[in-house]
Amino acid sequence: MVDKSSRGTRPTQQRLRNLAQAAMNADQTVGQLDGVISSLRPTLSDLNTSIGNLDATLARLNDTIGSLDTLAGQLIEVGDRLNAVVDRVDKLLGLGEVAVTPIAATENAVRGAINAVRSRTGI
Repeated sequence: MVDKSSRGTRPTQQRLRNLAQAAMNADQTVGQLDGVISSLRPTLSDLNTSIGNLDATLARLNDTIGSLDTLAGQLIEVGDRLNAVVDRVDKLLGLGEVAVTPIAATENAVRGAINAVRSRTGI
């Protein structure tokens, strides 16, 4: 008869070796992951600080945009008031031109009369 007891131990020993090798590989992998995670800690900390600074910058930008919105409204109001002033000045200039027209005509008539008197009297 064949002794089967020796055959059963060999695959068991091989399985134990494989399991031991897998455990060592897993331990090495965990060690590598621990190193990677440890090196990521400062990077994540810096990223957290940068995001905090970005939040503060975006808040200031939002405040600035709000101020610009308010200022734009005020500038529109000033522009409207300036347009009203320009319209009034334009009307005043039109009235001035109308008022000066008879004076200019009178001046021309008086000059013409004076020139006629000079030419007749020889002055």
